[in-house]
Amino acid sequence: MPENGHETWDYTLYIPNDLRAVTVCRRTLRLILTIHGLIGLVDTAELLAAELVSNAVRHTKGPAALRVRRNPEGMVWIGAWDTDPEPPDPPQPLQQALHLEEGRGLGLVTACADYWGWRPSARFGDHGKYVWCELAGV
Repeated sequence: MPENGHETWDYTLYIPNDLRAVTVCRRTLRLILTIHGLIGLVDTAELLAAELVSNAVRHTKGPAALRVRRNPEGMVWIGAWDTDPEPPDPPQPLQQALHLEEGRGLGLVTACADYWGWRPSARFGDHGKYVWCELAGV
């Protein structure tokens, strides 16, 4: 275990372009966090992962992936990879997006996560991007 007492780990779940995969990701994330004693993060992490993965599946045609890891400082990083290398649309302020049918996802992420962002990535043999967020571990 690192000096500061935070166990580090890194999981990746590869998913097809199928909206049912969002549920698989939520349940897998719940299991990972519970096994690692981070039950206090589960509800928020599930919400954020569902938004990120849902965007990856809805707005691209290729496969996707959920990646979750914990760094030595105790931050939990949640990222959704997809095959579209273009950046996501800027998030709308949550208060303005509440009445919309779509477009609330990144607003929720910005409201609930400690940090968020995106970065290009050429993982899995395809160019694409990660849209990610971080939560302070407990």
